[in-house]
Amino acid sequence: MNPENLELLSEHACFGGTQRFYRHESLEIGLPMKVSVFLPPQASAGPVPALLYLAGLTCNEETFMAKAGAQRLAAELGLALIAPDTSPRGAGIAGEANSWDFGVGAGFYLDATQPPWARHYRMESWLTAELLPLLASALPVDAARIGIFGHSMGGHGALTLALRHPGLFKSVSAFAPICAPSQCPWGRKAFAGYLGSDESGWLAHDATALMQHQPVAPYPGGILIDQGLGDKFLAGQLHPELFEAACASAGQPLTLRRHAGYDHSYYFIASFMDDHLAHHARQLAPAGT
Repeated sequence: MNPENLELLSEHACFGGTQRFYRHESLEIGLPMKVSVFLPPQASAGPVPALLYLAGLTCNEETFMAKAGAQRLAAELGLALIAPDTSPRGAGIAGEANSWDFGVGAGFYLDATQPPWARHYRMESWLTAELLPLLASALPVDAARIGIFGHSMGGHGALTLALRHPGLFKSVSAFAPICAPSQCPWGRKAFAGYLGSDESGWLAHDATALMQHQPVAPYPGGILIDQGLGDKFLAGQLHPELFEAACASAGQPLTLRRHAGYDHSYYFIASFMDDHLAHHARQLAPAGT
C-alpha cells in the first residue's frame, strides 16, 4: 500500500491532537474517496488503537467529526478516530442522486454485484482491503487494534462488517443501527438495487441473520448498542429486538440500552458517545492492562 496515495486536504489542532481530512485515489472504488482522521496526542509517540466510524444516510466524512463530540475523550484515551465517506461520489450513474436512501450518500457498506452499481459501489472492499491498510501504512495507527462503530446505516455497516471480518475488528458498537435490513424498507430497497432480487444473497449483509449463524460468540467482550425510544425510525426500520434475540440465541453478550425521549439525531449520539469510546478502549487495550 502506497502511503503517498494519501493527500492531506486540511489539518486542525484539536484537544492536543490533530484533526485531518484526506483524499486518495481508490483502486477498489475507481474514484477519489475522502476520509477524516483524528489523531490523539499519544500518536506522536507511536501507533495507537483506532476506531472506524461509519455514518448514516446522507452523511459524509465530515459529519461525525463535526457533530459527535468524540475528540475530547478520544484524546484522553489515546484513540484515533477514522470516519470515511458514505458512498462513492461522481460515479456518473444515471439517477444516483435521485433518492436520499439509495445511491449517493447511501452505499450501505457492501460491495454491489448488480450493474450499474457494481463498478464503483464497493464500500466493503474499500474499507477493509484498501483504506484501513493505507492508513496503517501512512499514519501511526495500530492495525492490530481496530474497533468499529456507526449510526443507522452505519450501525448496520458496523455490525455486519464486524461479523464478516472478526479478525480485523476487535470491538464493535452501534447507535440506532439498522439491525435486520432484509426486513425493513431501507434495507430491502438498497439490497434489491445493489445485490439483486435473490433475497437469499441479502442475508450475508444482514446483522441479525449473520448473528443467527455464529457457531460461537464472535465478540466475547460484548457488543454495545444504544437506541432512542423517541426515534421515529425505530418501529419501521431498525428492529433492535431481532438482533437482541439473535445474540441471545448465539450466546453473544449484548448490552442494548433503550433511552426514553431520545431521537435519531446526533444530539442522541453525542449524549452517549463517551460510553462507546470507553467500551472500545477497554477491548482495544493491550493484553494485561
